[in-house]
Amino acid sequence: MPPYLVAADQRGLLRHYTELAAATSLDVIVYQRDNAVFTPETVVALARVPGIIGLKDGYGDLDLMQRIVGAVRRDLPGHPFLYFNGLPTAELTGLAYRGIGVTLYSSAVFCFAPDIALAFHRALNTGDDDTVNRLLDGFYAPLVELRNLGRGYAVSLVKAGVRLGGLEVGTVRPPLSEPDPVHVKMLAELIERGRTLIGERA
Repeated sequence: MPPYLVAADQRGLLRHYTELAAATSLDVIVYQRDNAVFTPETVVALARVPGIIGLKDGYGDLDLMQRIVGAVRRDLPGHPFLYFNGLPTAELTGLAYRGIGVTLYSSAVFCFAPDIALAFHRALNTGDDDTVNRLLDGFYAPLVELRNLGRGYAVSLVKAGVRLGGLEVGTVRPPLSEPDPVHVKMLAELIERGRTLIGERA
């Protein structure tokens, strides 16, 4: 995650993540967003740091991402560095990111409707754009519209969706609030619609 509250320059960001990577035996994926946006040169330097294995992009500048991918490919040929689309509801931008070679992404939908998420992932990675567009138009775009009806719904709607699937995960922690019951009902209907859409795949 980006450093808390401070806006650092590129040299400071590189030092921050280099020291984090040195302090853990875990692999590190740096999350580009908010006050941690990197130049291509900084990402090349990060890719050279032992333990830093990838970049998750939550900033959404495709021109910048293309230049980052190209810089790492050019300066570190054959280096195994991972790129993730980390935008909210990353499925909406999956086709655009696929176009620049970024096929990995995080999916909140996988938490509460893994069958829909996996069907989309399969379609995106096999070039089945008919299924991709059907799910984008009939499930993912309406999900984003529903998510935008309340503050914190990017978290609280996901937990509500998990509960709809029968797993009791409790409520959200303050300062977030639970979604309106009407919106939870809309989510349940949307999940059913998504399942109908993946059933139409044949």
